[in-house]
Amino acid sequence: MHAFNRYLKLVTAFLALAILAGGIISTTAFAAEKQRRLIGKNEKMAENPIVILNTSKGEIKIEVFQSEAPITSGNFLDLVNRGFYNGLSFHRYEPGFVIQGGDPKGNGTGGFIDPDTKRERTIKLEVKSDLKHDKAGMVAMARSNDPDSASCQFYITLAPATFLDMKYAVFGKVISGLDVVQQLRQGDKMTKVAEAAQTKQ
Repeated sequence: MHAFNRYLKLVTAFLALAILAGGIISTTAFAAEKQRRLIGKNEKMAENPIVILNTSKGEIKIEVFQSEAPITSGNFLDLVNRGFYNGLSFHRYEPGFVIQGGDPKGNGTGGFIDPDTKRERTIKLEVKSDLKHDKAGMVAMARSNDPDSASCQFYITLAPATFLDMKYAVFGKVISGLDVVQQLRQGDKMTKVAEAAQTKQ
């Protein structure tokens, strides 16, 4: 009888250990799955923002290199979210070179006047060797002869323009609507410019 009781105790202890081990395994598996989903979510959040540029010729989607060019992209996204570009025109068209816009004066001399400081906001030139004007559809900031004078005007290349590399700040590229870019001319308008909804989820 005593031997049988000891046997029952051993079996009970073994079952308890098995249940505990199973719980640990399940908990570990759950934690691993949660971590995997969290990593996936963080990777999604880390994706570059997409800006939708609606024009009088059609829609253009621009990927903004937020991590590679934080100063330039931050300035551009701020202006986009302010609605600054809505209704502005493309004031410069150079066949086989660039289409340029974003000037509130519409003649290439204007900049963004910060409502807080009442002064034109300009940003420091931000260039990197891997951010190149190597094809049509690259997006970069226009500026005057002063390297740190970029404010709000930007251009989109219509062909490779590598002679601009390390002189003008590339901060994005066209990922959809390059055919629309090629159709743009001086006087065409940006009807609405906004971040794509999925980048804010």
